[in-house]
Amino acid sequence: MRPAAGYHRHLKSVRQTIDQAELSPGHPVNLHLTLHSTLSLPLNVEPVVFSVEESLALIGRGADEILKLDELEARLKLGRPLRIKAGFDPTAPDLHLGHTVLLNKLRQFQDLGHQVIFLIGDFTGMIGDPSGKSATRKSLSREDVLANAETYKAQVFKVLDEAKTEVRFNSEWFGTMGAADMIRLASSHTVARMLERDDFAKRYAGQQPIAIHEFLYPLVQGYDSVALQADVECGGTDQKFNLLMGRGLQESHGQAPQIVLTMPLLVGLDGVNKMGKSLGNYIGVTEPAIDMVNKTMKIGDALMWDWIELLSFEIGIDEAKALKAQVEAGTLNPRDVKLRLARELATRFHDAGAADTAIAGWQVAISGEGDVSLLPLQDVAVPADGLRIAALLTAAGITPSNSEANRKLKERAVKVDGAVVDDAGLEFKPGYEGVLQVGKRNFARVRLVAA
Repeated sequence: MRPAAGYHRHLKSVRQTIDQAELSPGHPVNLHLTLHSTLSLPLNVEPVVFSVEESLALIGRGADEILKLDELEARLKLGRPLRIKAGFDPTAPDLHLGHTVLLNKLRQFQDLGHQVIFLIGDFTGMIGDPSGKSATRKSLSREDVLANAETYKAQVFKVLDEAKTEVRFNSEWFGTMGAADMIRLASSHTVARMLERDDFAKRYAGQQPIAIHEFLYPLVQGYDSVALQADVECGGTDQKFNLLMGRGLQESHGQAPQIVLTMPLLVGLDGVNKMGKSLGNYIGVTEPAIDMVNKTMKIGDALMWDWIELLSFEIGIDEAKALKAQVEAGTLNPRDVKLRLARELATRFHDAGAADTAIAGWQVAISGEGDVSLLPLQDVAVPADGLRIAALLTAAGITPSNSEANRKLKERAVKVDGAVVDDAGLEFKPGYEGVLQVGKRNFARVRLVAA
């Protein structure tokens, strides 16, 4: 995709224009522009317009695939706000940064003036999305789904503009659909077509059971696009089959088929697997700011650039390239770039003050100097007769195993309250409170309590 330098330049220009104009409450400004609209500004202020090229560049930022790009360009040229849909099944109450990759893309569409539809799959959530699953997923009760949905709504508006977001539930149309209507929907595709999907094909070849209701999920998700008359649907790469199903169903219902935009799955803190709670390699959007900063600062330097592309609003494409070139040339410490990203994320999900405090806490841990109370306190249960240092590092989650902890001790990479230790026989008893650190990135402020 082409660079989005013009887009970021325009947003900066908009902010500067507003500041210079010193607009009063009597001069409201709508920052959410349509592609050919302008700001309602005083006559002596030059209006700002986003071109189709600039819009395509921002929409394409970080995207894995856009199907079909020429259709998207043609629809943008219509000059009307497009209907942008993304569905979320409330199968868990809390979101993590991996979920926000899609939310960020939706926010970019909002910044370009389009109508975002945040679809909560309260109906499909009771089916269970089989995408990427090797076994039938457990269905949730309606009570669980609705409770999770309320939590979702409170979290997503940390990213999306609530005033520019249409929140819908797919039970609106499926809750009134009769058995005959559902059978008619099921008749629109064949079992052979469903088995083209990779996860279904693997389970079928491996003689693993596939429940009939799992075949319904792609059809139900696809029909959501019909009900909402979506122009664009965004989803993860694992959702491509379902998103394309929406295109086909829209055509069969006489609608223009939606453009499909897939986003890559965010790699988690381990630098290997996609972010997920089951692997513990995630940052939750409701986590304390200090935890967001600490965890972000632990990611690898190579992964940092992917996170910037998928998660940052403040660092544009061209600036990211320039920063990367400086890091590779040795003129910029990657830690400084990572710290900027950490600050942005902590500010987004908390506020600037919380982000500043969190960064100060991180700097205390790294330097071993300053107010350690800025660090979060973690209780670790230990036997009454105490734990040796290696076992304590593992219990605190700083090292994955005692053997790894012992290896770090031999390397003199372990610090206790800022002092290097290498004595594997060092013991800690209930009542101890202090800062443990392994290397530059892994640390914890702990308080030992009797098990």
